[in-house]
Amino acid sequence: MYALVTGGGGFLGQYLVRQLLDRGDQVRVFSRTHHAFYDQHPVDVHLGNVRNMSDIQAACQGIDIVFHTAAIAGISCDWEPFFEVNTLGTLCVIDACVKNGVRKLVYTSSPSVVFNGKNQEGIDESAPYPSDWLAHYSSTKALAEQIVLGANGRDGLLTCALRPHLIWGPGDCHLFPRLIASAKLGKLRRIGKGKNMIDITYVENAAHAHVLAGDALFDGSPVAGGSYFISQGQPVNCWDFINELLTIAKLPLITKSISYCSAWFKGWFLENWYSLLKLRGEPAMTRFLVTQLARSHWFNISRAKEDFGYRPIVSTEEGLARLAAEMNGDIDGKPQS
Repeated sequence: MYALVTGGGGFLGQYLVRQLLDRGDQVRVFSRTHHAFYDQHPVDVHLGNVRNMSDIQAACQGIDIVFHTAAIAGISCDWEPFFEVNTLGTLCVIDACVKNGVRKLVYTSSPSVVFNGKNQEGIDESAPYPSDWLAHYSSTKALAEQIVLGANGRDGLLTCALRPHLIWGPGDCHLFPRLIASAKLGKLRRIGKGKNMIDITYVENAAHAHVLAGDALFDGSPVAGGSYFISQGQPVNCWDFINELLTIAKLPLITKSISYCSAWFKGWFLENWYSLLKLRGEPAMTRFLVTQLARSHWFNISRAKEDFGYRPIVSTEEGLARLAAEMNGDIDGKPQS
């Protein structure tokens, strides 16, 4: 199989590329910039902008399957970058797939596309999209997911969307570094009662789910046109997990708390302040972040198990051990080159 991985230099993208190469697939990566990772692996590199049709068209030539992992994440109050990349960029990928006769498209979505700010405990893929979202990332990913699923069957293209929740592990350049930075500044506070349960996904499991879904994406398959939650399959207490990560980083545990109402008001105020003054960067707190840290959000992954045989291949305990090994400078704890 000749696979294209958009965002192939990103956290999930690199693990996905490795798994495809390890099983003998030919891999092309598409990225805005060159990564040292590319020099260490036998991949065909295409640099470009996902919003530039000529760039993505060239990347899709001769490809059998596209894994579209490229996206802009975060809690910035600036709508346009999210919409340009996450939504319009996905439209470009679909058009390029159709024009080049690509047969399969596996889209990396997010559980936040159905997050309504309330507790979500054991919900499945029948959960509806909310009428409003608390973050531009969520809304633009939801728009993109609907476009991807709506394109299933278009000129022979088969599509599906995976929703891995809170991807983590060695090499993470988003979640873990932000947590450590906030801890070092003494800014971490438990929000609410601290009893909320959440799903997490070790990065190798997220990549594994993509490979499995791609293999099961064929005419007549239930995977075609479907969306799937992906996780470790066992929720964890949000704050216990955060404290485990802080322990690995050899930083003090969270001991101070802030009420949900206080955090919500702070997030609302900062969002409006950033929007009014058109400030760059991300507010220290937003309503989306507050609800993510204070509400339970874990999911039923039975559909992924039944339709393409997904099972976590790395346990949470093993994942934490590998992350600790990376923090301690043990090469065995890092993703292998």
